[in-house]
Amino acid sequence: MLQHLSLARIDLRGDALPTGPALRDLLPRADFDVTAALEKVRPIAEAVRHRGDAALIDFAETFDGVRLESVRVPAEALADALERLDPAVRAALEESIRRARIVHREQRRGSHTTQVVPGGTVTERWVPVERVGLYAPGGRSVYPSSVIMNVVPAQEAGVGSIALASPAQADFAGLPHPTILAACALLGVDEVYAAGGATAVAMFAYGTESCPPATMVTGPGNIWVAAAKRYFTGLIGIDSEAGPTEIAVLADETADPVHVAADLISQAEHDPLAAAVLVTDSVELADAVEKELDPQVEAAKHSEDRIRPALAGRQSAIVLVDGIDEGLRVVNAYGAEHLEIQTADAAAVAERVVNAGAIFLGPWAPVSLGDYAAGSNHVLPTGGCACHSSGLSVQSFLRGIHVVDYTKDALAEVAHHVVTLAEAEDLPAHGAAIKARFGWKVPASK
Repeated sequence: MLQHLSLARIDLRGDALPTGPALRDLLPRADFDVTAALEKVRPIAEAVRHRGDAALIDFAETFDGVRLESVRVPAEALADALERLDPAVRAALEESIRRARIVHREQRRGSHTTQVVPGGTVTERWVPVERVGLYAPGGRSVYPSSVIMNVVPAQEAGVGSIALASPAQADFAGLPHPTILAACALLGVDEVYAAGGATAVAMFAYGTESCPPATMVTGPGNIWVAAAKRYFTGLIGIDSEAGPTEIAVLADETADPVHVAADLISQAEHDPLAAAVLVTDSVELADAVEKELDPQVEAAKHSEDRIRPALAGRQSAIVLVDGIDEGLRVVNAYGAEHLEIQTADAAAVAERVVNAGAIFLGPWAPVSLGDYAAGSNHVLPTGGCACHSSGLSVQSFLRGIHVVDYTKDALAEVAHHVVTLAEAEDLPAHGAAIKARFGWKVPASK
């Protein structure tokens, strides 16, 4: 018998729509306590720090059920995985790579020099980080697309040393999943490690006998990856503490309920903690979407272990609002990782969105397209972090360095201001460093 599935409803019509933190508190979120996970990450990190590869091998046996001979994936395994790759999957990966390169190549910033005054310039140089460790998850699903989304922007940024880690798989003799390896081979990444979760982040942070330390770690993962990133922040750069995936759909009566239901399910498919939120001013659409969920979920492969728990969880809901203006207030407060706009004049509505990882316009740009082949990046901020963070891009792997070049005359012109400000901050030695260049007598202002 078909089990009826209904999403929780949050009615924010009329006077029920608050502002600021009060609104955020009313919106659904998954329980994802990174702080609590930190204490379990600490001993893993310290074991890797002190025991290196031996700790990685032991943790692979504990967490992945396989005893490794070596953490580093041999080159022949990469070549073999590519050779055995299904031709249709290879063609799809190659097209995904091609489109991602088109978009990310355009993001690369060049150096720029600004003449502040005659004889005084400031140049901003963009320099790639020297080495990155990229993570591709390998738990409930296999994500060669995440390999692409991490590797392509790093390569387009000009990162010289790129390594990738993905969990060891007992079904594949301790190697990461062969589709992950094939994606690495397609991208020319030959430094690959069978390491998962917090152990992989620790390996990149501290370095081991096999793996030199990285200056930055990026890539999505579970709560242990997020906790490890937090643990090592300061020692390494990170992209974000990615939490469970989420989709919000802002829709009106013009939206197709079949599409909306399918899109909500597509993200619920990831994980029982995945969030699926519909924000609408149409009760008729809400009812129609709920009616569509039952048959679509019943037909889905992962209905019982992922989709139903995700849609029934506290992180998923239908939010009813009075109109699109109010709906925009809700989605801006929510700050979704993925935000679909399925309304009349979706492009104009999207212009008013200020908090979202990525925005998908209209009926023909579903989140699934962005996950694989839009050209955009699918490593995006979650948990409301879109209010202050961006998705992964070429800029993630670049550092801006200011180069200051002033002549004697240009310094002389502003010297008295520098000395005045130094003395105002009670840092007279700063001013003395200026005076020393002019025989301890600062030139008068012109």
